[in-house]
Amino acid sequence: TYPRPEGRGDLLEVPRTLFTHFGIYLGDNRVAHLIPDILPLISKNKSAIAKMVTNNRLLLGVIAKVASVRVDSVEDFAYGSEILVNHMDKVCSQPPLDGDEVAQRAEKLLGSVSYSLLWYNCEHYVMYCRYGMAISYQTYQVISTSFLSLALLSLLDTSTPLQVCHLDQQPFHSSFSSEPSSPHPF
Repeated sequence: TYPRPEGRGDLLEVPRTLFTHFGIYLGDNRVAHLIPDILPLISKNKSAIAKMVTNNRLLLGVIAKVASVRVDSVEDFAYGSEILVNHMDKVCSQPPLDGDEVAQRAEKLLGSVSYSLLWYNCEHYVMYCRYGMAISYQTYQVISTSFLSLALLSLLDTSTPLQVCHLDQQPFHSSFSSEPSSPHPF
């Protein structure tokens, strides 16, 4: 059995081995979620596309940088894992939007989208829908950990100086605003 979402617009999290997968509950046992998927790029067969995304489809979608925002049952979304409901509400300083508005945002974005493991993934999608800002804490943790590891390695290897690239814009924000921080059109 799965912990059940309480209402339309709930943010669902499914912890996986290396990452957490996110979705928005739409009601009636349906979840909208962004998932890498190669099949819509190479086929117009709606019946095949509607089937649950396999690991091969997912991995090829990551490589090709294509995904879709789709609706699946809660069970298919969870794929046998425990579901956390609205856990991000404890992490975010911004209160969530109204549940119906969250679900409407999620539904408005259904269909094919560009995908980036670091810059536009399922967490960016749900954070935009629920809080109005497309950010990913997982991305921030990966980048922070990678940068720290690089810095520590450079301290051990004094023959190679650490070089840091400065970005014109910071990709991460410490506080929320009502405007999306992603270049994607939502």
